[in-house]
Amino acid sequence: MYLQKLQFCISIILITSSSFCFSSHRNDLLDTNNPYREYDPMARLSSTRTARRDRISYYDSDLWRQLMLKRSRSASSSTSLKMVNVNDYGAKGDGSDDTEAFTEAWKAACSAQRAVLVVPQSKTYRLKPITFSGPCKSDLTVKIYGTIEASSDQSDYEKDPTEWLKFENLENLRVEGGGYINGNGETWWQKSCKRNPKFPCKDAPTALTFQECNNLGVADLSIKNAQQMHLVFKKCVNVRAVNLQINAPEESPNTDGIHVTETQNILIGQCVIGTGDDCISIVSGSTDVQATDITCGPGHGISIGSLGADHSADYVSDVLINRARLSGTTNGVRIKTWQGGSGYAKNIRFENIAMDNVANPIIIDQNYCDKKKPCGQQAAAVQVTNVAYRNIRGTSASEEAIKFDCSRNHPCQGIFLQDINLRSESSVASSEASCSNVKLTQTGIVSPHCA
Repeated sequence: MYLQKLQFCISIILITSSSFCFSSHRNDLLDTNNPYREYDPMARLSSTRTARRDRISYYDSDLWRQLMLKRSRSASSSTSLKMVNVNDYGAKGDGSDDTEAFTEAWKAACSAQRAVLVVPQSKTYRLKPITFSGPCKSDLTVKIYGTIEASSDQSDYEKDPTEWLKFENLENLRVEGGGYINGNGETWWQKSCKRNPKFPCKDAPTALTFQECNNLGVADLSIKNAQQMHLVFKKCVNVRAVNLQINAPEESPNTDGIHVTETQNILIGQCVIGTGDDCISIVSGSTDVQATDITCGPGHGISIGSLGADHSADYVSDVLINRARLSGTTNGVRIKTWQGGSGYAKNIRFENIAMDNVANPIIIDQNYCDKKKPCGQQAAAVQVTNVAYRNIRGTSASEEAIKFDCSRNHPCQGIFLQDINLRSESSVASSEASCSNVKLTQTGIVSPHCA
């Protein structure tokens, strides 16, 4: 009897501790009961940059649940795991074209009952544009230990000049491994109209695209020098993108770090991003987006939009940007919409953010215009509502640290400022707030203050 009671008590303790570990992590990530709390983002972020391969991914925080799932699968199936090494399918990793070998390796992995596709360490594999398509026979993991490098011959992209590496129509995919993806973007940047107006404006390939992927994990990778955007999630559901290093020169045109479009329920966590455009951009059709523990700079900051271009109807909602540090960026946290569009950007929270020499640290621009000629005045606009800014501190490189340039016909509504302290980077000037056509609430210390 005593032994039975002891076993029962131990079981209760194990179950309780497992549940506590899981729930406490989720509450730390998004505390819905206490959405604002005092926080020092600089202290947190200074301790998060450790060796990538040893870090625990956010989707691994569900460790207990995943272990139970794996044990259940192991118990219910005797099928062994198939390791698919691209070298076994003819990949050389010597600078020659390995596209065909990767295609054949993918076919083998995708058709297997349980498989891991391996890109070995210490080699560089050069690829032309390639699409890894599903559906696959079962869940699949891609382990990138080495380097994948883009072909620099632009004639290789004539069939589709907008994508290089693409994963599409896949369920339960993991792409990870601590390796490198190099877009070799310099040849594309040289022919960009933003660098040289003599060239026509045209698209360049996105380095890595995930389209129509559900239950997706992307972790522990370095992506650099994309031809245009580095990483795009399009029409995906349930995504974890964590522990990513994304880098391109500050002058590289249109090289967004992570671009989210038509995607639901995505977590971007513990990422270091420095590019020539937005560190993170979130555009139409996206909802339930969280970006947590982000280091951004150089670049154009973290943006919602642009939305409403060419009279389009665009919708973004339920976005949380929490715990971030931006350094030397041309914008901080920004919402940008074109005149003449429709739709909404709503239920957005920017919290616990440190700004270091950032121009336009807080900005809503409903008169956004990215054209050579000025954009004409239009009555229609994307509606911006329910946007909260909490605990945002640091220095502004521009005179206006807070700028709300909202539509006269569709003013910004439900804007909330709490505990904002943005000082001028200059020792001889003070920061200012410019607030037009905005209905807002300010509480706590808000500096500069909207009049």
